[in-house]
Amino acid sequence: MIHHPDVAGYDLSSLQDVLYGASPMPEAVIEKAMQVIPGVRWHQAYGQTESGPVLTVLPPERHVLEGPLAGKLKSAGVAVPGVEIAILGENDVEVPRNRVGEICARGENVMLGYWNQPELSEKTLRSGWLHTGDGGRMDEDGFVFVVDRVKDMIVSGGENVYSAEVENAIYEHPAVAECAVIGVPDDKWGERVHAVVRGKDGESLDEAGLIAHCHERIAGYKCPRSVELVDEPLPLSGAGKILKTELRAPHWAGQEKRVH
Repeated sequence: MIHHPDVAGYDLSSLQDVLYGASPMPEAVIEKAMQVIPGVRWHQAYGQTESGPVLTVLPPERHVLEGPLAGKLKSAGVAVPGVEIAILGENDVEVPRNRVGEICARGENVMLGYWNQPELSEKTLRSGWLHTGDGGRMDEDGFVFVVDRVKDMIVSGGENVYSAEVENAIYEHPAVAECAVIGVPDDKWGERVHAVVRGKDGESLDEAGLIAHCHERIAGYKCPRSVELVDEPLPLSGAGKILKTELRAPHWAGQEKRVH
Protein backbone atom coordinates (compact mmCIF):
# COMPACT_ATOMS: atom_id res chain seq x y z
CA MET A 1 0.00 0.00 0.00
CA ILE A 2 2.72 2.49 0.94
CA HIS A 3 4.51 1.86 -2.37
CA HIS A 4 1.38 2.76 -4.38
CA PRO A 5 2.37 5.66 -6.65
CA ASP A 6 -0.75 7.67 -5.70
CA VAL A 7 -0.73 7.00 -1.93
CA ALA A 8 -0.08 10.68 -1.17
CA GLY A 9 -3.33 11.57 -2.93
CA TYR A 10 -5.55 9.70 -0.46
CA ASP A 11 -6.95 10.99 2.82
CA LEU A 12 -5.83 8.41 5.40
CA SER A 13 -6.52 10.59 8.44
CA SER A 14 -9.34 8.32 9.70
CA LEU A 15 -6.89 5.41 10.09
CA GLN A 16 -5.93 5.26 13.77
CA ASP A 17 -4.30 1.89 14.52
CA VAL A 18 -2.45 -0.69 12.43
CA LEU A 19 -1.51 -4.11 13.78
CA TYR A 20 1.05 -5.98 11.71
CA GLY A 21 2.78 -9.34 11.99
CA ALA A 22 3.12 -12.74 10.24
CA SER A 23 6.80 -12.17 9.40
CA PRO A 24 9.50 -9.61 10.27
CA MET A 25 8.75 -6.21 8.75
CA PRO A 26 11.76 -4.77 6.90
CA GLU A 27 12.87 -1.67 8.76
CA ALA A 28 12.84 0.42 5.57
CA VAL A 29 9.18 -0.49 4.97
CA ILE A 30 7.91 0.38 8.46
CA GLU A 31 9.88 3.65 8.42
CA LYS A 32 8.25 4.55 5.09
CA ALA A 33 4.83 3.61 6.50
CA MET A 34 5.38 5.88 9.50
CA GLN A 35 6.16 8.74 7.10
CA VAL A 36 3.20 8.08 4.79
CA ILE A 37 0.65 7.73 7.63
CA PRO A 38 2.19 9.77 10.47
CA GLY A 39 -0.91 9.85 12.70
CA VAL A 40 -1.25 6.08 13.07
CA ARG A 41 -0.47 4.07 16.20
CA TRP A 42 1.57 1.06 15.06
CA HIS A 43 1.49 -2.29 16.88
CA GLN A 44 3.58 -5.32 15.96
CA ALA A 45 2.54 -8.76 17.24
CA TYR A 46 4.62 -11.93 17.04
CA GLY A 47 3.48 -15.47 17.73
CA GLN A 48 1.98 -18.52 16.08
CA THR A 49 -1.21 -20.56 16.08
CA GLU A 50 0.27 -22.94 18.68
CA SER A 51 0.47 -20.05 21.15
CA GLY A 52 -3.06 -18.86 20.76
CA PRO A 53 -1.52 -16.86 18.89
CA VAL A 54 0.40 -13.91 20.45
CA LEU A 55 3.75 -14.15 22.26
CA THR A 56 5.26 -10.66 22.03
CA VAL A 57 4.10 -7.14 21.15
CA LEU A 58 5.97 -4.00 20.15
CA PRO A 59 3.66 -1.13 21.25
CA PRO A 60 3.12 2.24 19.53
CA GLU A 61 5.43 4.16 21.87
CA ARG A 62 8.34 2.06 20.60
CA HIS A 63 7.60 2.91 16.96
CA VAL A 64 9.87 5.95 17.07
CA LEU A 65 13.20 6.82 15.51
CA GLU A 66 14.37 9.33 18.12
CA GLY A 67 14.24 9.80 21.87
CA PRO A 68 14.70 7.49 24.88
CA LEU A 69 12.26 4.85 23.57
CA ALA A 70 13.91 4.54 20.15
CA GLY A 71 16.15 1.70 19.04
CA LYS A 72 13.69 -1.20 19.24
CA LEU A 73 11.99 -0.83 15.86
CA LYS A 74 13.72 -3.92 14.47
CA SER A 75 12.44 -6.03 17.34
CA ALA A 76 9.16 -7.93 17.77
CA GLY A 77 8.70 -6.41 21.21
CA VAL A 78 8.55 -8.03 24.65
CA ALA A 79 6.56 -10.96 26.03
CA VAL A 80 2.88 -10.26 26.62
CA PRO A 81 1.53 -10.73 30.18
CA GLY A 82 1.38 -14.39 31.18
CA VAL A 83 4.00 -15.50 28.66
CA GLU A 84 7.63 -16.36 29.32
CA ILE A 85 10.14 -16.22 26.46
CA ALA A 86 13.58 -17.81 26.35
CA ILE A 87 16.18 -18.19 23.61
CA LEU A 88 17.38 -21.78 23.78
CA GLY A 89 20.37 -23.43 22.14
CA GLU A 90 21.70 -26.96 22.12
CA ASN A 91 20.11 -29.35 24.63
CA ASP A 92 17.49 -26.65 25.28
CA VAL A 93 19.91 -24.59 27.38
CA GLU A 94 19.27 -20.82 27.41
CA VAL A 95 21.90 -18.87 25.49
CA PRO A 96 23.43 -15.54 26.64
CA ARG A 97 21.65 -12.29 25.76
CA ASN A 98 22.10 -11.17 22.13
CA ARG A 99 23.16 -14.69 21.11
CA VAL A 100 21.01 -16.29 18.40
CA GLY A 101 19.09 -19.46 19.28
CA GLU A 102 15.55 -20.78 18.93
CA ILE A 103 12.71 -18.64 20.28
CA CYS A 104 10.81 -20.72 22.85
CA ALA A 105 7.82 -19.85 25.02
CA ARG A 106 5.64 -21.15 27.80
CA GLY A 107 2.38 -19.99 29.35
CA GLU A 108 -1.29 -20.83 29.68
CA ASN A 109 -1.86 -19.77 26.07
CA VAL A 110 0.36 -22.54 24.67
CA MET A 111 -1.37 -25.52 23.06
CA LEU A 112 -1.62 -28.92 24.75
CA GLY A 113 -0.43 -30.62 21.57
CA TYR A 114 -1.21 -31.40 17.95
CA TRP A 115 -4.33 -33.46 17.33
CA ASN A 116 -3.43 -37.15 16.99
CA GLN A 117 0.29 -36.36 16.47
CA PRO A 118 1.97 -37.35 19.75
CA GLU A 119 5.52 -37.54 18.35
CA LEU A 120 5.35 -34.08 16.79
CA SER A 121 3.74 -32.74 19.97
CA GLU A 122 6.52 -34.15 22.12
CA LYS A 123 9.20 -32.69 19.85
CA THR A 124 7.56 -29.25 19.70
CA LEU A 125 6.80 -29.05 23.44
CA ARG A 126 9.95 -30.71 24.79
CA SER A 127 11.45 -29.58 28.08
CA GLY A 128 8.21 -27.75 28.88
CA TRP A 129 8.77 -25.10 26.19
CA LEU A 130 6.97 -24.42 22.92
CA HIS A 131 9.70 -24.52 20.28
CA THR A 132 8.60 -22.02 17.64
CA GLY A 133 11.06 -23.00 14.92
CA ASP A 134 12.11 -19.34 14.69
CA GLY A 135 15.68 -18.21 15.20
CA GLY A 136 16.06 -15.09 17.28
CA ARG A 137 17.89 -13.26 20.02
CA MET A 138 16.89 -11.29 23.10
CA ASP A 139 18.57 -8.07 24.19
CA GLU A 140 19.32 -6.89 27.73
CA ASP A 141 15.89 -5.23 27.96
CA GLY A 142 13.96 -8.39 27.05
CA PHE A 143 13.13 -7.34 23.48
CA VAL A 144 12.99 -10.25 21.04
CA PHE A 145 14.53 -9.95 17.57
CA VAL A 146 13.39 -12.53 15.01
CA VAL A 147 16.22 -13.34 12.62
CA ASP A 148 14.91 -16.25 10.54
CA ARG A 149 13.02 -19.49 10.46
CA VAL A 150 15.48 -22.09 11.72
CA LYS A 151 14.94 -24.12 8.55
CA ASP A 152 15.61 -21.04 6.39
CA MET A 153 19.04 -20.29 7.86
CA ILE A 154 21.77 -20.39 5.20
CA VAL A 155 25.15 -21.97 5.96
CA SER A 156 27.62 -20.48 3.48
CA GLY A 157 31.33 -21.22 3.81
CA GLY A 158 30.76 -22.39 7.38
CA GLU A 159 29.08 -19.11 8.40
CA ASN A 160 25.43 -18.80 9.46
CA VAL A 161 23.52 -16.26 7.39
CA TYR A 162 20.03 -15.15 8.47
CA SER A 163 17.92 -14.17 5.50
CA ALA A 164 15.95 -11.47 7.32
CA GLU A 165 19.11 -9.40 7.86
CA VAL A 166 20.03 -9.62 4.18
CA GLU A 167 16.47 -8.79 3.12
CA ASN A 168 16.49 -5.74 5.38
CA ALA A 169 19.58 -4.47 3.58
CA ILE A 170 18.07 -5.08 0.15
CA TYR A 171 14.81 -3.34 1.08
CA GLU A 172 16.79 -0.18 1.83
CA HIS A 173 17.38 0.15 -1.93
CA PRO A 174 14.80 2.68 -3.13
CA ALA A 175 13.97 0.73 -6.31
CA VAL A 176 13.11 -2.57 -4.58
CA ALA A 177 9.44 -3.55 -4.24
CA GLU A 178 9.89 -7.00 -2.67
CA CYS A 179 12.60 -9.57 -2.17
CA ALA A 180 13.39 -12.96 -0.68
CA VAL A 181 16.79 -14.37 0.26
CA ILE A 182 17.34 -18.13 0.05
CA GLY A 183 20.19 -20.60 0.12
CA VAL A 184 20.98 -22.45 -3.10
CA PRO A 185 23.55 -25.24 -3.62
CA ASP A 186 27.09 -24.14 -4.40
CA ASP A 187 30.13 -26.37 -4.98
CA LYS A 188 32.53 -23.93 -3.33
CA TRP A 189 30.48 -22.45 -0.48
CA GLY A 190 28.11 -25.35 0.25
CA GLU A 191 25.20 -22.95 0.04
CA ARG A 192 25.20 -19.63 -1.76
CA VAL A 193 23.25 -16.59 -0.58
CA HIS A 194 20.82 -15.93 -3.43
CA ALA A 195 18.36 -13.05 -3.65
CA VAL A 196 15.14 -12.99 -5.66
CA VAL A 197 14.16 -9.36 -6.24
CA ARG A 198 11.27 -7.55 -7.89
CA GLY A 199 11.76 -3.88 -8.62
CA LYS A 200 9.21 -1.11 -8.46
CA ASP A 201 7.41 -0.27 -11.68
CA GLY A 202 9.50 2.02 -13.85
CA GLU A 203 12.64 1.56 -11.73
CA SER A 204 15.82 -0.10 -13.01
CA LEU A 205 17.87 -2.64 -11.06
CA ASP A 206 20.96 -4.69 -11.84
CA GLU A 207 22.67 -7.55 -10.04
CA ALA A 208 26.04 -5.81 -9.52
CA GLY A 209 24.40 -2.68 -8.14
CA LEU A 210 22.30 -4.62 -5.63
CA ILE A 211 25.27 -6.64 -4.40
CA ALA A 212 27.35 -3.46 -4.00
CA HIS A 213 24.42 -1.87 -2.11
CA CYS A 214 24.47 -4.79 0.35
CA HIS A 215 28.25 -4.61 0.83
CA GLU A 216 27.78 -1.06 2.13
CA ARG A 217 25.41 -2.29 4.86
CA ILE A 218 26.26 -5.82 6.02
CA ALA A 219 29.29 -8.10 6.29
CA GLY A 220 30.65 -9.45 3.02
CA TYR A 221 29.89 -13.11 3.75
CA LYS A 222 26.21 -12.22 4.27
CA CYS A 223 25.82 -10.45 0.93
CA PRO A 224 24.11 -12.17 -2.01
CA ARG A 225 26.52 -13.90 -4.35
CA SER A 226 23.81 -14.02 -7.00
CA VAL A 227 20.63 -12.04 -7.70
CA GLU A 228 17.60 -13.11 -9.72
CA LEU A 229 15.53 -10.18 -11.00
CA VAL A 230 11.86 -10.96 -11.62
CA ASP A 231 8.92 -9.00 -13.00
CA GLU A 232 6.06 -10.92 -11.38
CA PRO A 233 5.08 -10.63 -7.68
CA LEU A 234 6.68 -13.27 -5.47
CA PRO A 235 4.45 -16.21 -4.44
CA LEU A 236 2.58 -15.68 -1.17
CA SER A 237 0.88 -17.92 1.35
CA GLY A 238 -2.65 -17.27 2.57
CA ALA A 239 -1.12 -15.35 5.49
CA GLY A 240 0.80 -13.08 3.12
CA LYS A 241 4.23 -14.66 3.70
CA ILE A 242 6.57 -15.14 0.75
CA LEU A 243 6.74 -18.86 -0.07
CA LYS A 244 10.47 -19.49 0.00
CA THR A 245 9.89 -23.22 -0.49
CA GLU A 246 8.59 -22.46 -3.99
CA LEU A 247 11.54 -20.19 -4.75
CA ARG A 248 14.05 -22.79 -3.54
CA ALA A 249 12.46 -25.76 -5.32
CA PRO A 250 14.00 -25.32 -8.81
CA HIS A 251 17.48 -24.78 -7.36
CA TRP A 252 17.37 -27.93 -5.22
CA ALA A 253 15.72 -30.22 -7.78
CA GLY A 254 17.65 -33.47 -7.99
CA GLN A 255 19.43 -32.92 -4.68
CA GLU A 256 19.13 -35.74 -2.14
CA LYS A 257 18.77 -33.31 0.75
CA ARG A 258 18.07 -29.64 1.35
CA VAL A 259 21.50 -28.86 2.75
CA HIS A 260 24.67 -28.92 0.65
